[in-house]
Amino acid sequence: MSKLKLGIPKGSLQDATIQLFDRAGYHIYVHSRSYFPSIDDPEIECMLIRAQEMARYVQDGILDVGLTGRDWVLENDADVHTVCGLVYAKQSFSKVRWVLAVPEDSPVRSAKDLQGKTVATELVGVTRRYLQERGVTATVEFSWGATEVKPPVLADAIVEVTETGASLRAHQLRIVDTVLESHTQLIAHRAAWADAAKREKIETIALLLNAAIAAHGRVALMLNVKKSELDAVLAVLEALKRPTISALSDPEWIAVNTVIEERRVREIIPRLKAAGAQGIVEYPLNKVVL
Repeated sequence: MSKLKLGIPKGSLQDATIQLFDRAGYHIYVHSRSYFPSIDDPEIECMLIRAQEMARYVQDGILDVGLTGRDWVLENDADVHTVCGLVYAKQSFSKVRWVLAVPEDSPVRSAKDLQGKTVATELVGVTRRYLQERGVTATVEFSWGATEVKPPVLADAIVEVTETGASLRAHQLRIVDTVLESHTQLIAHRAAWADAAKREKIETIALLLNAAIAAHGRVALMLNVKKSELDAVLAVLEALKRPTISALSDPEWIAVNTVIEERRVREIIPRLKAAGAQGIVEYPLNKVVL
């Protein structure tokens, strides 16, 4: 198999993507002034590409596989194979929204109120289709950045991406509607996906990245318990599948290992202690859950 050409999104998703790969067991090293990071897998070569352009380069076969948002796949109307969705963003493990927003004192209450108005956005194609579906004729202008500052002088409304809405609120903007919900996707060139060796490699990457996301927000618990109190402890535990139970040197005691959501730890540990668990150890899942 020739090397798999992997596109890493340059820009806001870059650091989050490299951290995700690290948790999945792939170590990517970005070199100063270079668009070709190194990776500790001899079967992969990386290239930094802006997320907005990724789908086009994957479609054209310049890259075999890449990570970009669903929004940019739709914006480019790209003919690619979607391997899987990967729900993470630059600030959190969550989806993002492209929203229609206007100044807080604007009379606009719905998309229909934008008839004959001007909308600024980086997501021009998707926004035009959104307005057309609602029978609205408006001017949609491409925004080169700092989109939040354009209303009301340079535009009547904007369509902008947000995770938390904090930036919009800081600019005294009000969300009118959600135009598109998006998340990161692993996409592949159709010929690369049809190649058995490359497809196997891509599926392995997808498996490990999804496992790394699954590990986020979960911790492992190890504890010891008397056999006579095992049922009471198991009634407290919540596992991804089933707890692992192992014998100890003392035949009256056993070890229990499980994985739970981190936010439940402070609730569950006191209950475990009350049920008879001893020697409870908590540690984070820094890598993957399969």
